[in-house]
Amino acid sequence: MAEPVSQQSTSPPKAPPSQPPPSKPSPQAPPKASPKPSPQQPQPPQSPQQPQSPSAQPKQSQPPQPRQLLAYNRWSTADIKIDDPGLAKQIVLEPKLAPRSFGRFAGRRFHKSRVFVIERLANKLYVPGHRSKKHIRSSGHCTGMAAQNYKAVVSALELIEKQTKQNPIAVFVKAIENAAPREEIVAIEYGGARYPKAVDCAPQRRVDIALRNFVHGAFERSFKKKATLAEALAGEILAASRLDNKSFALTKKLELERQADASR
Repeated sequence: MAEPVSQQSTSPPKAPPSQPPPSKPSPQAPPKASPKPSPQQPQPPQSPQQPQSPSAQPKQSQPPQPRQLLAYNRWSTADIKIDDPGLAKQIVLEPKLAPRSFGRFAGRRFHKSRVFVIERLANKLYVPGHRSKKHIRSSGHCTGMAAQNYKAVVSALELIEKQTKQNPIAVFVKAIENAAPREEIVAIEYGGARYPKAVDCAPQRRVDIALRNFVHGAFERSFKKKATLAEALAGEILAASRLDNKSFALTKKLELERQADASR
């Protein structure tokens, strides 16, 4: 007896799982073109470096130096040396453009030693005619005008510079040292009789006597003569600086010291 054929349920074959449709490729931006390198210019061959000399090296900036003040804006007094130690504090060499103190130190004792020595010489030109407290000369170059006196001093310094080729203020200082007396005489009274006595001369008075004798000698050379005051003053200063016996100031100094030596 034939076995019954088992009827199997026939089901349709399963389809494979559905896959998403392939996506279309998105359009990409075109790649940027890289800039073309600029053609380099050929450089000249470098020479081997040489050590720089000290002068070729860059100098460091220095602060500006203060300008040196000059007497009358012409002559320097920085290098002038006073050999006489007794006159070192009495000869003032602080330069001035216009040496005029307008009587700032007048009437003050010992304050004249603070005045520029050129100004002291110009001030002596006001009264050059005094002899033993008597005014014997009041004409000629004696005008009492400050401008004329200072012009005469400047002209005398210019003549000294022209003749010696040196700093005229240094020559003038040397003349003061040579013409300043170291001793003088005073009168001492004993029992109704007067006797001369030798005494030392004070430093400030030494400078005053020398300047006064310079002015007296200059006016002796120029009064009622063809020489001008500036020429006579320059000649007197030059003669004193050279220890020449033609100098009026040097002659008076030697005479005074000779009298003091005899009165010891």
